[in-house]
Amino acid sequence: MLSLRDFWRRHKRKIFVTAGVLGSGYLLYKVYNAHKIRVSNLEKEFEGELQTEELIKAQMQAHFENIQRIANTATLPHAIHYLSNRIEEELDLLHLTERLMKGKGQPNTLTLLEKLELWDRLKILSFTKMVASLWVTTMISLYIRVQVNILGRHLYIDTARDLGGSHLLEEADPIDSDDQQKFLATADFLSTNALPILISNMQVAVTEALKGKQLRDTYTTPLLRETIVQVLDMFMSNGSPHQWIDYLMPSSSNGGSPDSKFDQLMVETRLVLSSSEFDNVVEISLKTVVEALMEETEIQIQSSGIPLAKLLPRVAQMGPLLLEEPDKNRFIRIIRNIPEVELFFTLLYADMPSSTQIFSF
Repeated sequence: MLSLRDFWRRHKRKIFVTAGVLGSGYLLYKVYNAHKIRVSNLEKEFEGELQTEELIKAQMQAHFENIQRIANTATLPHAIHYLSNRIEEELDLLHLTERLMKGKGQPNTLTLLEKLELWDRLKILSFTKMVASLWVTTMISLYIRVQVNILGRHLYIDTARDLGGSHLLEEADPIDSDDQQKFLATADFLSTNALPILISNMQVAVTEALKGKQLRDTYTTPLLRETIVQVLDMFMSNGSPHQWIDYLMPSSSNGGSPDSKFDQLMVETRLVLSSSEFDNVVEISLKTVVEALMEETEIQIQSSGIPLAKLLPRVAQMGPLLLEEPDKNRFIRIIRNIPEVELFFTLLYADMPSSTQIFSF
């Protein structure tokens, strides 16, 4: 017992120091181990979030490509077919050509003044039909792609929310099928509501551009190009800035509360169409289609030119050519493959504008 006390007296300081060191070491070990577990859990959580984000991005790309296919194979063919029929109804030139042919076979049936009036009418309507067809083909193809990209991203966000993504999931409420159908149905607004006023305003621009042009005047491809561009410029600048948007979509939604999903989609669409970026896309697309049309025309027009009277039947035939079915339509394919157009819709799908700010890249 004495020896134990002596041992304690001699070594108690060492024992306390050793116990303190061992206790501190154990405590440090516990703290380090807890920290290591926390770091490991955070790393796993971060890796999981990264995997989720990568999955969302991959699905977004696949969904984007699928949206483009829907536009090209379903929505656009329907709209183009409907527009083609409506333009033929509104700008039927057959009665004019039949009267002129009848007057040619039976000289006494038409006076000289009546013939001149018919030719002048045929001249104005032939150019109106061609330039109107060019404009609606270009604009409806762009408008529908705006629609499907806006709707596609909203629907994707609704679906991706279940995967637990973060910054991609800013939407609060899903879009129901009624709002989807109602929104997509506005692609027919041009055909069902706006086409007559569009044709009337296009005719005014054509009349101004062709003022003083006689049937015997020689037309070359450069002169035809200049005339088409002049008509388009006058038509697009008519009225207030971006007034042409009212040909493509209603000025305001009919029915539904102001904050309905349909209204939100319509507001976003109008903001995109009103943006300077879309102005640039429209300008490039129209110019590109005009150039493509001139390539078709150059084959038919000699370098020395042909009289305007002989050009008119070819001008009238350009309308149906421009409004061919999308899978056969060279001009729609050209628009689709313009680099600036591809970039615009890629960015539009990836970065949707809110209803309170203008679309920007």
